[in-house]
Amino acid sequence: MSSASDAISNRTSQSALPWALWLRQIVAILRYELHKNFLGRRAILIYLLALLPLFPLLLFVLFAPFGSEGNPVGVREIYANLYNGVILRTIVFFGCAWIFMNLFRGEIVDRSLHYYFLSAVRREVLVVGKYLSGLVTTVVVFTATTALSLLLLYTSRFQPQGFLQGPGVNHLLVFCGITVLACIGYGAFFLIVGLFVRNPIIPALLLYGWEWLNFLLPPLLKKISVIHYLNSLMPVPVYEGPFAVVAEPTPAWIAVPSMFGVTIIVLALAGYRIRHMEVRYGSD
Repeated sequence: MSSASDAISNRTSQSALPWALWLRQIVAILRYELHKNFLGRRAILIYLLALLPLFPLLLFVLFAPFGSEGNPVGVREIYANLYNGVILRTIVFFGCAWIFMNLFRGEIVDRSLHYYFLSAVRREVLVVGKYLSGLVTTVVVFTATTALSLLLLYTSRFQPQGFLQGPGVNHLLVFCGITVLACIGYGAFFLIVGLFVRNPIIPALLLYGWEWLNFLLPPLLKKISVIHYLNSLMPVPVYEGPFAVVAEPTPAWIAVPSMFGVTIIVLALAGYRIRHMEVRYGSD
């Protein structure tokens, strides 16, 4: 009787999914890819993009008297428009496009993807590891840009206690959280584009136009975009112009889970795609 139960338990243990092994492989892929993302030759463009909004703010700090009086509401509106138009829609968008599309497309261009395919790693595990590496890279770089730009603008117009005593700290956390969600949403989209499309530039430009024209779309179509859910979380409303179609913002309890839900679906699709993918360098 005991031998029969031992045999059943052995078969159960053998059929159990090797989660511990997959986790170790994900961590190993993550560490290797982070080294490439932060120190590889393709990282130069990311750093230039991240520094782009900081240069005019540095000039503003140099030529504006430190702690000079100003309108706190006006400064918050200035930053909200700067963040929405420059950091979120441009810097984060193209930064995610560059990082996530190159996770697999760059390997094909460099003719190195087959090394991963020849290793004893499930391809779905490879997708998760590479996606997390891109997510960590973009979150670290672009949340730093978000925080530094906000601090530069605030400290150029007010004493530091003005930032600490008002809603500055809360706004800083919210803006950084929106940046993280943008990296999650845009990253998943560009990862799947890099897997399915041989020339990913065209889909990226189409999405860029769709995101920028979001303010002109009817309320139903607005929800088929990443920027709508991100704008719904903005702590300071952004004026989109006299021709904007007004739509009710999506509550945070819907916007945030929706972003994660869509990301999980896209990653599952990416895992299915890469499982049936063959490397053909000659056709790329």
